[in-house]
Parts: sequence; C-alpha cells; structure tokens
Amino acid sequence: MNVNQSAPPVPPFGQPQPVYPGYHQSGYGGQPGSTAPPTSYGAYNGPVPGYQQTPPPGVSRAPPSSEAPPASTAQAPCGQAAYGQFGQGDVQNGPSSTVQMQRFPGSQPFGSVPLAPVVSQPAVLQPFGPPPTSAQVTAQLAGMQISGAVAPALPPVGLGYGPPTSLASASGSFPNSGLYGSYPQGQAPPLSQGQGHLGAQPPQRSAPPQASSFTSPASGGPRMPSMTGPLLPGQGFGGPSVSQPNHVSSPPPQALPPGSQMTGPPGPPPPMHSSQQPGYQLQQNGSFGPARGPQPNYGSPYPGASTFGSQPGPPQPLPPKRLDPDAIPSPIQVIEDDRNNRGSEPFVTGVRGQVPPLVTTNFLVKDQGNASPRYIRCTSYNIPCTSDMAKQAQVPLAAVIKPLARLPPEEASPYVVDHGESGPLRCNRCKAYMCPFMQFIEGGRRFQCCFCSCINDVPPQYFQHLDHTGKRVDAYDRPELSLGSYEFLATVDYCKNNKFPSPPAFIFMIDVSYNAIRSGLVRLLCEELKSLLDFLPREGGAEESAIRVGFVTYNKVLHFYNVKSSLAQPQMMVVSDVADMFVPLLDGFLVNVSESRAVITSLLDQIPEMFADTRETETVFAPVIQAGMEALKAAECAGKLFLFHTSLPIAEAPGKLKNRDDRKLINTDKEKTLFQPQTGAYQTLAKECVAQGCCVDLFLFPNQYVDVATLSVVPQLTGGSVYKYACFQVENDQERFLSDLRRDVQKVVGFDAVMRVRTSTGIRAVDFFGAFYMSNTTDVELAGLDGDKTVTVEFKHDDRLNEESGALLQCALLYTSCAGQRRLRIHNLALNCCTQLADLYRNCETDTLINYMAKFAYRGVLNSPVKTVRDTLITQCAQILACYRKNCASPSSAGQLILPECMKLLPVYLNCVLKSDVLQPGAEVTTDDRAYVRQLVTSMDVAETNVFFYPRLLPLTKSPIESATEPPAVRASEERLSNGDIYLLENGLNLFLWVGASVQQGVVQSLFSVSSFSQITSGLVRAGSQGEYGCGKAFCDMSGSQ
Repeated sequence: MNVNQSAPPVPPFGQPQPVYPGYHQSGYGGQPGSTAPPTSYGAYNGPVPGYQQTPPPGVSRAPPSSEAPPASTAQAPCGQAAYGQFGQGDVQNGPSSTVQMQRFPGSQPFGSVPLAPVVSQPAVLQPFGPPPTSAQVTAQLAGMQISGAVAPALPPVGLGYGPPTSLASASGSFPNSGLYGSYPQGQAPPLSQGQGHLGAQPPQRSAPPQASSFTSPASGGPRMPSMTGPLLPGQGFGGPSVSQPNHVSSPPPQALPPGSQMTGPPGPPPPMHSSQQPGYQLQQNGSFGPARGPQPNYGSPYPGASTFGSQPGPPQPLPPKRLDPDAIPSPIQVIEDDRNNRGSEPFVTGVRGQVPPLVTTNFLVKDQGNASPRYIRCTSYNIPCTSDMAKQAQVPLAAVIKPLARLPPEEASPYVVDHGESGPLRCNRCKAYMCPFMQFIEGGRRFQCCFCSCINDVPPQYFQHLDHTGKRVDAYDRPELSLGSYEFLATVDYCKNNKFPSPPAFIFMIDVSYNAIRSGLVRLLCEELKSLLDFLPREGGAEESAIRVGFVTYNKVLHFYNVKSSLAQPQMMVVSDVADMFVPLLDGFLVNVSESRAVITSLLDQIPEMFADTRETETVFAPVIQAGMEALKAAECAGKLFLFHTSLPIAEAPGKLKNRDDRKLINTDKEKTLFQPQTGAYQTLAKECVAQGCCVDLFLFPNQYVDVATLSVVPQLTGGSVYKYACFQVENDQERFLSDLRRDVQKVVGFDAVMRVRTSTGIRAVDFFGAFYMSNTTDVELAGLDGDKTVTVEFKHDDRLNEESGALLQCALLYTSCAGQRRLRIHNLALNCCTQLADLYRNCETDTLINYMAKFAYRGVLNSPVKTVRDTLITQCAQILACYRKNCASPSSAGQLILPECMKLLPVYLNCVLKSDVLQPGAEVTTDDRAYVRQLVTSMDVAETNVFFYPRLLPLTKSPIESATEPPAVRASEERLSNGDIYLLENGLNLFLWVGASVQQGVVQSLFSVSSFSQITSGLVRAGSQGEYGCGKAFCDMSGSQ
C-alpha cells in the first residue's frame, strides 16, 4: 500500500451503534580504499621526480584505477550494496574533499616576499585516507560546542607531513586534533578547504586521471563527477559539488593568484606530545578545521628541510579555533522545512514503516491501521533484520509510548468495542488482542496470529465470511480490524478479585505547618479548591463526576475531616500516633462533592483560620501517604493523593530524613548518591501504593533543601507527578501554581493500570523507562496514568527478522476509567525491516532518539559517575555516525563530519543534553533542582524533550505589534542575541525574557513601566498590560537581562 493509493471506505463509526454485538462511542470522533605505498620525501619544497603541484588544466582527479579498488566501490559488509558519494542525503560538515586547491611552492613568511616559481611535474592522484575509528569520532564530539564562532584567521602557508598526533583543543570549544587523520606513514593526508595550496603527493601506478562518477542507490543513476579538476590561478572556490548537496562546510577561502601575498601575524606551531616522533611536524587536521603547515620562525617539518623566507619575530598565540555556527545544520530551518512540506497534508497511517512528521509540525492524523504518532513514536521505522547489523549501527531501537495521549479536537478518540461476556478476542498462545494484522484463513473460520503465528479458531459469534482478497467483509465495520487504536470493554475476568471496581477518589492532603501558613499557601489553596471541585474529570456525557473527595491536614500529626452531607459543620479527628498509621473514620471521609457541597465549603473556610497562629515547623511525610493509601484501601477503590508539602520531614516518624546536601560530591564518584533515595522506606511504601492503585501527585514549596530525590520516589513509582515552587510567594507564583493545580486535577487519569508491550517474532521488549513500577520483566504497573505520561520501551533482537513480514508492536493498557469502568486500550504499529544500513539511517527520527538517550543517561546517573554517563552518550553518538560514514557514505576528507539526512541534528541536540543541569550543573543549580529535572524528563514525551533541551528563542521586537501570530524563532545561541531587541526563551517549563541594553526607550516604558533600561529589575516581572511585542500578561524571569 502506498500513500497515493485511494483510502479505504471510511468506517461508519459516526452513528450510534448498539452495545452488543458491536461497540459504542466514548467521545471518540566498505571497506576503506587502499592507500598509496609509502614514499620517501625529498627536501621540502624541492623538485621531486614524479611529483606535480598543480595538475594539467582540464584534467580531473579521480580515484586510482590500479592497485586496490577505491573505497566507494569496495565491498560493503553484511551483504550491503556499495553506495555512491553521499548518496543518502548526507550532511557534510567541514571542508569539502572535492574542491581542489592550489599549492604554493613553499612556506612563505607573512611579509612581502615574492612567491617561488611553481615547478611543473607530472600528474598524480590524491588518495583518500581510511575512515575514522569510533574513538576518533568520540573525541571529536566530546569537544564539540554549539556556541558562536570567532572570525578565523588566515591559514598558515605550507604543509608538513608526518605521523598524526592527537592535540588538545586550544580553545576548549572544539579539538583541533587529527580526529579523523589516521594515515599510514608516508602517505599524504587529504586536504581541507582551509589549506590554500596542495601538498606534494606520492606517485601512483595508475592510468591517466579521469573524472570519476558515483552511483547513488537512491536514484540508481550516475552521479555528477565528484572532482572537477584544479582551479585556475586567481579562480575562487565554489560551494560543495553537485554530488554533495547536503555537505555543510565552512565558507572556503579564495585562492591567491601567483605573485600575491598572504599577510597576517605569524603564530607558533601547535604543542607536540611526547609521543611525537622527532623530526616530524604534527599534522593538525581535525574536524571542521584546516590543516596547519610549518610556521615562519620555527623549525623544519623534518630534517633537512628549510623554511624558505622565514623572518625572525616574536611568536604570537594562535586565535582559538571554534566551530562556525553557520556551518552547523540549523534546527530552526529543519523544523520550518518540515512544517512547509508535511504540515498541509494529513498523515495517513495505512503505510507500514512510514516516518511521521516532526513533533514540531501541526498535522492531522488519519488512522488506517497503525497507531497515531501521538500514541507511539519510534527511534527508527526500519529495523535491522539481524542483531549483528543492529550492533554495528548502534542505533537504539526504542518506542516512546503515550497510551492515553490527548488528541486535538479534529481527531476522534478511540472507539470503544464491547464484545459482551465473552470479552475481546485474543490469541490462545501469546494472548495478543485482535488487530488489523491478524490473518483470517479457511473461509474465516480460523485466524493466524501475526505475533506468534499460532492458528486460532474464530468463535461462532465472531464469524464472518471473507472477500476475494482474504479480508473479512465486515473489516471496515469493526475498529479492531481496521484501526490502529481502539478500546475494549473489559469483563470481570480483568478485574481485581473478579469484582468490578468502584469509582476512584481524590484525597487532598495539606501541609499546615508554619512555613505553609506564613507564605499564604494554605489560604490560597483552600480558596481555589472551592471552585475547582466542580471540574473534576468525568466521562463524556456525564453531568457530574463520579469521583469522591476527602481532606487531610498535617504537620507533626494528621487531622482527618468528616464532611458527611448530613452534618452541619465538619468534624476533625486527630491521629498523633504516626508510627502506626490508621484511618479513624470510614463513613463521611470520602464523599460526593455535590452532596456535601455546604460542608466542604465550610471546611475550606475554617482551615486557614484554625492554623493561623501555629508555630509548628516540623512535618512528617511518609505517614501522610500511608494514611491516604489506607483510606483508599478501606473504601475498596483506587485514587489519587494530592500532597502539598513545604519542608524536609525531620519529625520523628517513619520516613524521617536528614539534610545530606553536599556540593563537594559533585564531579566525584559519590555524586550518584545525590540522586539516590536516602532510605528504602519510600520504595516499600510506593510498592504498597501501586498494589492498591494509589497514585501520588506531589506539590513542593521549599525554602531550602528538601531532598527531592527521596520525596519523589513514591510519585515516580506510582505514575504521579512532581511540581516544585522554590521560595514560594503568592504574588509571584500564584498564577503558575493555580494553573498547574487546575490542569492536574482536571486531566483524565487511568487508575490501577497494567501495560504490556507485545512484539512479533524476532524482537522483544527488554528495557523500560518512565514513572511506573515493575514486579516482573514484562508488566508495567501504574497506580495512575494520565495523558502526559509516557513509557519508553527498548527492543532487542532474539531472532532474525524478515523484510517481507516486517515487525509488529502491540501496546495493551488495562485501566480503570474515571467512572469506574474497566477498559483495555490497544495500540498497534507495523514497522519495516531492512538488510541495508542505509535504509536504517534513512528512516530514523532524531527527536525520538534524543528522548531515549536522555532518559537512558538520566537513569544512568543513579548508578554511575556523571562523567561516565556523558562519555557513554558521546561514544554511542560517535559510533552511530562512524558506522554511517564507513558503510553508507563514500570516502571524504578526514576533516568532514558526514551526517545522515535524518540525523543531521543529532550532534546539536546531543550537545544540549550534555549541557543539561543533570549532566553538567552550573554553580547556581541546586541538588534538588537536578533531582527534580531528572525525574521530570523520565516521563516526558518527544515533543516535551524537544523544546526542553533545545528551547525556542523568539525575537519579540521583530514582529508587528498588531500581529496575532508568534514571531519566527531564531537559533538558540547567545551570539544570536542583539542588544537592540527583546527575546523570549521558552523550554516548556519556564519563560525567560531577555532585554538588550540598547532597546528603544519607548518599548521599555510600554512593557515595564520604567523610563530606562537601567531601572528594569531582574527577577519575576509582569509584562505591560497592553501586551505589545507578544509579551502579553505573562510572568517572565528577567534574570537574562544585560
């Protein structure tokens, strides 16, 4: 099936249907080429027989036609076809290897000394060096910085050959070492564009040079010649050749005509390691940089060679070499291109292995057999057929699953199918649920499981005849046979104790210690709950929510409240024995909001007054969760606890904590202990909560260290959320807190959930990331799961896959809805399988890959030093790109970084992860902040991690005041900021307003109500009420002002 194929008939799901049989709606609308033989060199700059410095005009350089075949035609490993020059839409960062440069006859001073005459010599060939090793690429990525660049100085004249030596970065931004430059002794390294001339080249036993052409596997036709011959004197350098459309290089320098001079300050040679052989100059040909030749005033590159024209002078330090930011693929441009190309047409899911649009693109999804990318996104939609191929590529095979994702209004929710008492149809062997990929045979009387190939009988009540194509004639009348996502009503067999569940409950547990009262938190919260309780989540057409509510306040002791509708005033019961927690009342604790409205309102009015004069500063924490869980257990229902907590629980009680904040542990082997829980009591408590279906959402309001790493254990393992408001002040944080609270209370949640991911033969789920608990290796248990939470699953091979049948995933989530209904939500996805590495790299999704790698790294800091985790990330990224360079791209200059089209943003995004607070904390980042971010990212979806690691930077003064659309984003770099503009930086969690020192006075007056820039105060401010320049009435952090 292809995209252009006409869509199958739209199933008549829009009309009401009987419950059984049927369903009802629920609001659901090569190897490297051989090198030249070792050649001994004569005196530097002297005439050498068989050498030439400029090939004859009109003659193009080509790979040698004798000796071993060139790398572009070498046999590819693993049965892969050989690929042409950058045939897969590569991105080449660095000097292009196809632009030939003129060589000046010798090392020249930077003064006005005339150049020596060119010695005409026979034509020779420039061989390519071997591909870099993964260790070399690792070193390159380790030093990569995505900051701006300084203007590069003119490259020194001359080229010295010798064994390459690693060189530490002079600037700390990007290493200038020969990361790719591992050449055999006596072989000339390939030139980069930064060199202004060609070096002497060893002779080749080959036929006269001919223009070579490469064949692209994508087009199947010949490519343009990758080498176009030498440049004439005075001719400028052009851009990359036609055969390299996506190779990004720094702007090449202009070739100098004979007789011209290169001026500039002489600089010292790069420092040499002790391992450097005597008499050899270090070859500095790292990625994104020119090769450096011998410098004036310094020794010869090897014995016997002289530096002609050298003039004495004091050595000057070289300017730091940095990566040109304009040579890096732009995330802004990639996002904009995807929006323009794929945002206008709906994404139809009927094609197997189709890569969806980026998460930053607004698009409409039409479900035709595969789950929407809003539910499942994969790191690659073309899986290697063998485990050896997967190990070679090092591309993680993972899926980010968001089972209860919220859909836009234009898309319908999953249909609910009711099969009555018989329940959903499943495979007898692997227990997979009926899906569009099941194959019906024997006239429809049996079906073959697409996951395990087991033959199953079709129940009589489910039987239907097949058409001439082998499909059931009612396929488009049944969601489970035509859609990728749908729901089944579960039978009593899917319920605990074979009993249908009761509607869930919400319990609000409020800290009433001195800090909470003094900050105004308690009064603000009680006022908000009076109205918020009217907006509890409910099923589609229900008039009111079925969720019951209860209230608890606490400091060193716990206060339970009886709010039974028959009471005139609420009653308080105090439990002071926190070591043996129990619930003092059953009847009247969990009530219906509409029935007990008057009593609840009275209670919320009295709580701030009752504790207004408290001086109690100590609090407990674990007993509070224990009390809420016991209340839900007594009521025989699942539910959620909303905890509002302010301080470190130091009162004598189970779960008591101590202050262990020690910044001296940062960057040591013991740093991992800062992310680990202080005691195992909370993990035991979390396990009990999961068994009861008790989910915990934690709102923290700390003024100092509260050990987020420990307090967040229970929310993390129960599928809950953590919100943190440091140094809470009502006037500044009120709006953000209330917005978070409203959204958290109102969002739809699935309770007491169990999720299992099944796969077809050949792969299996081996690792899971997210906020959940696992008691075995297959079932993901969640006390609560909302529409924001994701579960990331990694897959490994356990057998060989087949290209024809592909690979299948099925995610089955069993949960209790907000109305107390037990349901099964099913998501299906079919992926392609490949035997060529190029197909794997062509169908990867970088955003999902970064999501997985960030979660993998953030979990790694629990058990390994941060430096080890960072090195692991860099090594894996290097191996991914090195494998592509070796097997899918034709050879090129060692100074070029070859990037697959689908992964051209991988180094940029990975750098963002490496710079995150968890892996590289700044001096102002607290231990609690790092622990908070770590647990937060664990449950993020792909869209959230995309903007979190690469924030949006919006220039507010670039768009007209009357414009209702947001201004176009710019690349997130400090060098993109202009002193005359105002910028808004947004990462999904915070807004930062950056004001330039040269902003017009009228703009400053309008937005901040002050007369000049110097009067703007850093901190949290509210923009002007007129909402000019897109600021609106939003709170923004002004800490970025300058």
